[in-house]
Amino acid sequence: MTADIWSCPSFNELARDGHDAERHNRFHPEAEPRKAYITRQLEGRQGPAIVATDYIRAYPEQVRAFVPMRYTVLGTDGYGRSDTRENLRRFFEVDRFHVAQAAIAALAAEGKMTAKDVARAIKLYKIDAENPNPIGV
Repeated sequence: MTADIWSCPSFNELARDGHDAERHNRFHPEAEPRKAYITRQLEGRQGPAIVATDYIRAYPEQVRAFVPMRYTVLGTDGYGRSDTRENLRRFFEVDRFHVAQAAIAALAAEGKMTAKDVARAIKLYKIDAENPNPIGV
């Protein structure tokens, strides 16, 4: 299985572009509909989109309406919990292991992998599924 890795310099700009396309379409009902830039880039691509950010989840959530596939957002909804970036990502479940597990879970939700694959990833990556949700800790 392969994956594409993208970088997003500005979710704010992508959201503005998407809302601009929506506005244009609302005011020009007989014109060719515009699509958001992010929609055009992701259309036709296989699999889910997994976003991992060191910012709060609300930041990448602002483009959800313009993403044409399953969209999972992992973020660090809190602060002051970690002395290093690595520990921050582990605590808030946005490290490489949680990103991989989220991708497998999304693929299972689409029927491309199984629940056993998800459970295997949790075990392989030593993820403690019983840890409290870091948002409320």
